[in-house]
Amino acid sequence: MLTLGLVLVVMALGLALAEAHISTGGLIATGAGIALIAGAVMLLASAGVGAIAIVAVAAALSAAVGAGLLAFSRSVRALGRSRPRSGAEAMVGHVGVLRLNGPAAKVFVDGGLWRAQASPLEEGRALQDGDRVVVERVNGLTLSVRRAEGWELNP
Repeated sequence: MLTLGLVLVVMALGLALAEAHISTGGLIATGAGIALIAGAVMLLASAGVGAIAIVAVAAALSAAVGAGLLAFSRSVRALGRSRPRSGAEAMVGHVGVLRLNGPAAKVFVDGGLWRAQASPLEEGRALQDGDRVVVERVNGLTLSVRRAEGWELNP
């Protein structure tokens, strides 16, 4: 029983390390918590500790594992709701400068020159060269833009 308890505790540590690298959303971490609790109970039982102490240790470990998993799941959910920080999708909401070169409109935003098309809301008002515009959507390599409002231009 002592050997099985030690194996379970070591396995719990290995599973916790695996969750840190694989990130299954807490599935492997739950298994690690269960293995840790079971291993600790077996180690205490093999040492001849009383049943009350075993139950107290198991309850304390369960509370600690549960609190850790709760904190982990909250951080994973928060990451899922956050906006993208890279790629074309991250450009939505950024302000750029419109550059008209013949019939093709381009917008200079975040250090790059992109193809631009006016948002359907902007069809009535023609955009001019040098207008400040806001990126509304990204479709491939074309940005859908609209005229920037005053409050959007102030940092």
